[in-house]
Amino acid sequence: MHLITLGLNHQTAPLALRERVAFVPDEVGGAIARLRERLADRSRGRLTEAAIVSTCNRTELYCAVEQPQSAGPALADFVAREKQLDGDEFRRSMYLLPQADAVRHAFRVASGLDSMVLGEPQILGQMKQAERLSRQAGGLGLLLNHLFQRTFAVAKEVRSSTEIGAHSVSMAAASVRVAESIFGELAGSEVLLIGAGEMIELTATHIAARRPKSITVANRTVERAAALAHRFQGQAMRLAELPENLARFDIVVSCTASTLPIIGLGMVERAVKSRRRRPMFIVDLAVPRDVEQEVARLEDVYVYTVDDLGRIVATGAEGRQAAVAQAEAIIETRVRDFDAWIRSRAAVPVIQGLRSRAESLTAQEIERARRLLARGEAPEAVIEQLAQSLTNKFLHAPFSALHEAAGQDEASRAQLVALLSRFYSQPEH
Repeated sequence: MHLITLGLNHQTAPLALRERVAFVPDEVGGAIARLRERLADRSRGRLTEAAIVSTCNRTELYCAVEQPQSAGPALADFVAREKQLDGDEFRRSMYLLPQADAVRHAFRVASGLDSMVLGEPQILGQMKQAERLSRQAGGLGLLLNHLFQRTFAVAKEVRSSTEIGAHSVSMAAASVRVAESIFGELAGSEVLLIGAGEMIELTATHIAARRPKSITVANRTVERAAALAHRFQGQAMRLAELPENLARFDIVVSCTASTLPIIGLGMVERAVKSRRRRPMFIVDLAVPRDVEQEVARLEDVYVYTVDDLGRIVATGAEGRQAAVAQAEAIIETRVRDFDAWIRSRAAVPVIQGLRSRAESLTAQEIERARRLLARGEAPEAVIEQLAQSLTNKFLHAPFSALHEAAGQDEASRAQLVALLSRFYSQPEH
């Protein structure tokens, strides 16, 4: 089997395309099942394992396939059909990575080297979630399981051995930085956080440190909103209450798993009118987006997406180039280790075949020896005959290969002789 990765990310595709390709967690299991069914035959690559990594920055499919040349186009067709995309548009933005490149890419992604925020740690948790969802869907086998476990180990090694994450500016921190550029100090600001996941929790931590006037958390499940709000002395609100309450808030940060926008143009227009031109700052950290694109055109409303913030956090990355070089060196070493493991796995069927053949020959000779002993033959003679017969049968294949090599070219003959000499000239223990 061969490992391949197909996907797109913030470097190859704009946000407008990334959000259309994104898989929310509830979609992953069904998508993997359909993918395995669609690529089950050899004409489409015969896919046996699959995992989907989908974040605000990327959507990637990690797959184990029998025929990489056939599987690549079939995977692209699957994603385009699954997400109702124009196939040519998707292909212009996607990448298809063969085995070694796919391994290297996974290691770099998990280590934070391929993120908008250099060294950011959140992607490792997202890859662990992808591994868990794939396992639940039956998409993990020997190859992908080993890839993910090695990926997690490499990310840990990079983070513990380098300063790749030192002084990195997170999306949450960048949101606060931009808010301060609009409002100055946040002490008089009322803040609304929509969602209750890791990104919103991180944002709440940064905002709470600025001691705003109030923090409110809105979520479909009000119990989760209340639990998070309680940690920051805030209030909880049902997401259904958002339309009539939006005008209260100066700063809105949203990051949900909704497949459709939850903040529409009409809702914000009514809020702006009620606010009487007081500015509103909206950060949309979700992919697909939580805020309708048209909202950004309104006066007195400042909308920032993950791509907008990505350009902000990219500044300052130059100072960590030494750590990047050190991380890349670690990754290259681990890629070679993974390749060695792959090559060792290629010999497993041969080893299994040799063992099976040896066990079959041994069983035949033992049965023959038992029959001789039952007829009263001398045990010493039977044992000697058993040993001689097994020796002859085990040496039959290499002797035949040497005879056949007589008709081959000298280089092939010399290679075979050297190989057999290595196997059969080892000192006895």
